Amino acid sequence: MALVIPVILCGGSGTRLWPLSRSGFPKQFLVLSGDGSSQSLFQQAVERIRTVANQEIQMGSTLVVTNEDHRFLVLDQLRELKNVEATLLLEPVGRNTAPALNMAALCAQQIAQGQDPILVITPADQTIQNQIAFTKALQDCIQTVQSSDDAIAILGITPTAPETGYGYIQRSGEKDQNNAFTVARFVEKPDSKTAQTYLAEGSYLWNSGMFVLKASTWLSAVKAFRPDIFETSQKAWSCKSEDSSGGIGFIRPGKKEFSAIPGESIDYAVIEKCPGSQYPIKMVELDAGWNDLGAWDAVWQVGQRDVSGNVTSGDTLLTNSKNSLVHASSRLVSAVGVENLIIVETADAVLVADRKNSQDVKNIVTQLESQKREEKNLHRKVARPWGWYDSVDEGERFKVKRIQVKPGASLSLQMHHYRAEHWIVVKGVAEITNGDQVITLTENQSTYIPQGQTHRLANKGAEPLEIIEVQSGSYLGEDDIVRFEDTYGRS
Repeated sequence: MALVIPVILCGGSGTRLWPLSRSGFPKQFLVLSGDGSSQSLFQQAVERIRTVANQEIQMGSTLVVTNEDHRFLVLDQLRELKNVEATLLLEPVGRNTAPALNMAALCAQQIAQGQDPILVITPADQTIQNQIAFTKALQDCIQTVQSSDDAIAILGITPTAPETGYGYIQRSGEKDQNNAFTVARFVEKPDSKTAQTYLAEGSYLWNSGMFVLKASTWLSAVKAFRPDIFETSQKAWSCKSEDSSGGIGFIRPGKKEFSAIPGESIDYAVIEKCPGSQYPIKMVELDAGWNDLGAWDAVWQVGQRDVSGNVTSGDTLLTNSKNSLVHASSRLVSAVGVENLIIVETADAVLVADRKNSQDVKNIVTQLESQKREEKNLHRKVARPWGWYDSVDEGERFKVKRIQVKPGASLSLQMHHYRAEHWIVVKGVAEITNGDQVITLTENQSTYIPQGQTHRLANKGAEPLEIIEVQSGSYLGEDDIVRFEDTYGRS
């Protein structure tokens, strides 16, 4: 029986899906598929792979490779799923997908305890409409890898249009007994004319970014093609630390050592060098309504359209409008007489774009970054490991927040140099450390935290705690915080 370990690559910031996707809450954690599912793209990816288990395939613990800042988003979303065992590999900095897969391969070998597990690698931000077809194609990939030494299998997507935003795979020969073709070559994202040629020719498929291979095969191949990545990854792994929370393990490679790994993608580092080498690339064709939701136009394509071709979400009203996507997050959004538009509203930003130019949304994010605007990174409502806060109002020398704390959770024991805070409990029961005092407040009760006072907010109850916080002072930035004790390992 083959031991299969899913590897979910859960990095990236999804800049082309701004303002809904931001670096602090990127697209893989959003519900975007348009199929009525209440699960995020990440949750769908975790559940999707586990369907391949059968009498010949044993599923191991899921490995999620993500960055340190997103660990609690991942943890919360995993806990919403049923019977999922997982280990989180936490990258201190981004180094692209090849180092991420190195860490996953080393971790999988540790989990497998002497076996050579088969890894199924998938990004966390794709959608699949035909689950049955996906499961069968992935099982064919696993069988291909299991029956051939050093083989690497990839899912190739049946192209439906001359797309210029995807890489292509050229197949050769006929299908073997596992429904796999030999890969002749990989080609970069083509221009429009070349893409039309590929579509007409018939032997070119889109590169899905989903791979299946043995852990030992990856480590051997990266050692052969990129020994610098292999050696530096080994050093980072040897300096790892491990802990756990709620039955889910955290593994952190050495920060200094990991930062020294050359950044490179799986494709450039290894996969594109494999055709004709000792590591044959096989491809199983997938025709299952695949989409990587790389831009707002893709979200429109997979969404449920009305009779006028519009895809809507939230509180929206449209009249005399066609083929548009309108997403409302916090208020009524109306559109009159528009066509082929993207309109996305959040509490602190609105995007209006021509659908055909939706790839260029990343240029807005670049401008936000150059202007050091917080809208690039965070929403008005910000997720935290203990709950969330929503900055509802702000003016000269004051800020108002709505704060919710999960049952059993607490903020860090902290102090602010430049601001004082007033806390009013509106829901639940709060345990508050205020200097040397520890007090309990219930609904409609309040307290005052002087500037420079050590304090903590905790929810010891079984229901969510909600407060209104009013800050006042000369500086109200999020970086005015000194943490003395923190359950979540922050400094």
